[in-house]
Amino acid sequence: MSLLVAFEAAARHLSFTRAAVELSLTQSAVSRQVQALEELLEIPLFRREGRKIALTDTGAMYQREVSGALQRISSASLQAIAYRTGGGSLHLASLPAFTAKWLMPRMKSFYGTHPGILVHIHSRLKQFDLELAGIDAVIGVGDGVWPGLLSHHLIDEVVVPVISPALRRAHPMMSPADISQHLLLVVAARPYVWKDWFSAQGLPVSKMRLGPQFELTSHLIQAVASGIGVGLLPTFLVEDELRSGVLETAFDLPLKTNAGYYLFVPPEKLSLPPVTAFRNWLLEQRDNAG
Repeated sequence: MSLLVAFEAAARHLSFTRAAVELSLTQSAVSRQVQALEELLEIPLFRREGRKIALTDTGAMYQREVSGALQRISSASLQAIAYRTGGGSLHLASLPAFTAKWLMPRMKSFYGTHPGILVHIHSRLKQFDLELAGIDAVIGVGDGVWPGLLSHHLIDEVVVPVISPALRRAHPMMSPADISQHLLLVVAARPYVWKDWFSAQGLPVSKMRLGPQFELTSHLIQAVASGIGVGLLPTFLVEDELRSGVLETAFDLPLKTNAGYYLFVPPEKLSLPPVTAFRNWLLEQRDNAG
């Protein structure tokens, strides 16, 4: 480790002298450690040009890898110290709309009870490799199955058809069947939800006028608000828009889908205090909301 630290400092400064000052060593000590590392690897990492040094191509590649590794070791050490004192951090991946509409309004209470823990939030829409992405936990929607991960149910998904007031005025609807005169907007990940709603109302699926799909729920909400068509959206995601009058329910005919929102956690991550604290807090929020 001492050889790697000396090399990384010298490579960053391109100077044995400045590296020595940073590490509280002598210039000759840093030079000897770098030379020992080169002998161990059996390849030159620096070109000596008089009193100046420059990285070889191999040295530059080695610096990139070593610097990242040393930063991760330093971060892990700081995390371990923080865990001992009840602090630390975790990286959470979550659906953008769920994060904005459900999670973020509640996060102040988490920081109020866990001031030493930081939750770094990343957006993800589909399943992925958590370890490869450096993610500790995920909030996702589906049937609660994610191979290799523990799941904790948060809320059920209940969808309702919503429309802009202007579109309703321009094209009044007297019965659910009249919804077929509009373009039906949907999130790309859930293309069959309108079919389920039509079936639940006893309406012929053949009458559906499927419109454009949207990857992000926030874009779908904006499309409905602008009058492009009717959207079928989870009730908790459009509460603000319904309250403000930006959107209206086309018909008060909610549908409970087979999906729900879940917290997914790798079993080994539950030994980390920040992950356990966040998991427990999130389940408390679920119970209080229920």
